[in-house]
Amino acid sequence: MIFVDTPLHGAKVIELERIEDERGFFARSWCEREFAAHGLNPNLKQCNVSFNNYRGTLRGMHFQVAPYEEAKLVRCTMGVIYDVIIDLRNDSPTYLRHFGIELSAENRRMLYIPEGFAHGFQTLMENSEVLYQMSAFYQSGAASGVRWNDPAFGIEWPAVDQRIISPRDAAYPDYHARA
Repeated sequence: MIFVDTPLHGAKVIELERIEDERGFFARSWCEREFAAHGLNPNLKQCNVSFNNYRGTLRGMHFQVAPYEEAKLVRCTMGVIYDVIIDLRNDSPTYLRHFGIELSAENRRMLYIPEGFAHGFQTLMENSEVLYQMSAFYQSGAASGVRWNDPAFGIEWPAVDQRIISPRDAAYPDYHARA
């Protein structure tokens, strides 16, 4: 695996290091030792799949509050998504900054998201599927989020004809209005 720094402290884009021949290729997409050697949380507790029927589906921006924060490793296994993270760690040099990247079945990139980040994505193609690996178990009482279009973050989402967003995701308050 090839670990590439992002502009946000601790977040990485991970490229597959392919061994190719006439049959295709082989690549490692996870290794506890390699993740630990790069200072990333190597503990995986849960994997989830999100299948999205429509282009323009937006999920996020989600996170779990303390003490249930989770690191995530995200990969698009079918279709294409625009994946976005926001650094919500008060003590981070990149606090409130965001980063977006296109993840697709074709480019096979993964995004490592440290604890303390909000995460969301928008599908750029119908029938897009996303695989999440998490370092902590889901805790419904700790689930939270920030609004996808909150001006505090200034995220420029790709244009789509229609955005499909859950009522919960659309109703998150402005980040600076939180108590």
